[in-house]
Amino acid sequence: MNKRTKELRFLCWGLVAAVLFFLVSNILIINKVLAKGEAYQDLKTFSEVLSLVQSHYVEEVKPEELVRGAIVGMLRTLDPHSAFMPPEMYKEMQVETEGSFGGIGIEITMKDDQLTVVSPIEETPAQQAGIKAGDRIMKVNGEPTKGMSLIDAVHKMRGPSGTKVTITIMREGFTEPKDFAITRAIIKIKSVKWQMKKDNIGYIRITNFNKTTDSELEKALKELKEKKLKGFILDLRNNPGGLLDQAVTVTDFFLEKGELIVYTKGRTENQNLRFSSKGRKPHLESPMVILVNAGSASASEIVAGALQDIGRAILVGAKTFGKGSVQTIIPLSDGSGLRLTTAKYYTPKGRSIQEKGIEPDIVIDSLPPGGKESAKARVMREKELKEHMEGKIIEGGEGEEEPATIGHEIPEESKDIQLHKALDILKNWDTFKKSNPIAQRIKGA
Repeated sequence: MNKRTKELRFLCWGLVAAVLFFLVSNILIINKVLAKGEAYQDLKTFSEVLSLVQSHYVEEVKPEELVRGAIVGMLRTLDPHSAFMPPEMYKEMQVETEGSFGGIGIEITMKDDQLTVVSPIEETPAQQAGIKAGDRIMKVNGEPTKGMSLIDAVHKMRGPSGTKVTITIMREGFTEPKDFAITRAIIKIKSVKWQMKKDNIGYIRITNFNKTTDSELEKALKELKEKKLKGFILDLRNNPGGLLDQAVTVTDFFLEKGELIVYTKGRTENQNLRFSSKGRKPHLESPMVILVNAGSASASEIVAGALQDIGRAILVGAKTFGKGSVQTIIPLSDGSGLRLTTAKYYTPKGRSIQEKGIEPDIVIDSLPPGGKESAKARVMREKELKEHMEGKIIEGGEGEEEPATIGHEIPEESKDIQLHKALDILKNWDTFKKSNPIAQRIKGA
């Protein structure tokens, strides 16, 4: 065994053992290697394979590429949301949560080892180019995406404003994949949009949860409350989620002090957290309807589930996506990062969001543009993703599964039957409340 191979084996033993130690102990800074029993044999096998590849593979391979590939493969066996982020990708992830980045503006996930669009972000190059929820991304700039990680895909689609990227899309109804050449732009995500509808009904749409969501929502509520509100609609449809603390703060706007909003449960004690309302700026005086659909995920489901459980709002629309897992971002010593699923979310009544989603109080399927019944498309939810985690009910909650039968697309307002239902409920609130037991339990109405 040559010196290079020995050094490589030593390096990989130390690295893999260090990763295993983190998973067991949940300590962010690893100073010692822990491996016992069967783990020794597994690491020995790994080292043997690594040595054979290094010595006999038809072409020379850099040691760091082999080790990184092993890490990526290990995390891919866990769930769709755990991933290794090389230094440049880790930096991009940090930029994204600030509210702006260079790219085309889509939320993607992995389904059957195929990159799939969850939803395009409003008013971005992707939406303007005609990218739709459920589109399968077959290639990025001619490179096949089969087996490509989410992190790699994001990295390839992002870039300087003004540059182009070509993504090859396969869609239901297409006879063959189609290329979409999209010019990248600075994606400045305006998180909150609002307007006053007829009959003094306020309308607030949250497109995602980033660092500015709470301040934008506060401004929206202040402006809407200057007029006498009959009620308001919180639209979370096609909102893929975002920051947990923002979901908690948004929910807090509509609750009195001391209400449980969400809690998490993981393998270690420090992952078992509870988040309750502080009641600092409660908006309790008007009835509230929340719109959700299969594109409402993660942080959106936290808000919707909490306000439904507590009895603050009526949910209208379609069953949500069902992403109820917590990803912890862990910086690594070489500037890279680890995104690791460490816990699951639960609503105040103990309902698991993971895989199950949130069921609306009033279910209304939304037809895709065109409005034909035959055009209904079965959409993707968390439970359909490869290696997804199962959700479990902790205490209370029903958690029944229903088939996904609606599309993600939000039609124009004149054809938006979900929005029309919400407006009708609030316009005739007093009458609706008398005949609807759920409405009778709504607080502040």
